[in-house]
Amino acid sequence: MKRTYAKMKKELRLYWKNYVLQSLLATSVMVIVFMFLSLNNVVVVASIGSTAFVIFALPKSITAEPRNVIGGNLVGLVSGSVCALIPQPIYMVSLIAYALAVGLSIFIMVVTDTEHPPASGLALGVAITGFTWNVGIAVITAVIVLSLVHHFCKPMIKDLV
Repeated sequence: MKRTYAKMKKELRLYWKNYVLQSLLATSVMVIVFMFLSLNNVVVVASIGSTAFVIFALPKSITAEPRNVIGGNLVGLVSGSVCALIPQPIYMVSLIAYALAVGLSIFIMVVTDTEHPPASGLALGVAITGFTWNVGIAVITAVIVLSLVHHFCKPMIKDLV
């Protein structure tokens, strides 16, 4: 059910500090990510941005838990890296490799109980751009920092949606 304008206005008045704090926390972590990655890795950066949304807008969600954030993103990183190694001599093989990265990441996350939807986007991004140490370090750093901030700020943050 959609919230009415009056309800949104009331919630904003009550929780504006949470809205600002949680948005600033997400912004700060994204600055760290941009220190490691360029916009050449835009799909990877976008998936980390999606992770930041989950953690700071839905901090009580199971997908925001450190096990899911770190585990899911590691699965996405590995799945994308493996699929990037598939020789892609023709266009159709590339499409299959990219789709396989997403499907493989979903399968492994579900089996290992580390579901984190943005991690499938990470798998796709790494499959398209290929693995580099900069990408690996940036992803691992970002998810650890995000998880630490989530852990230590959990008493102060609330679900915003």
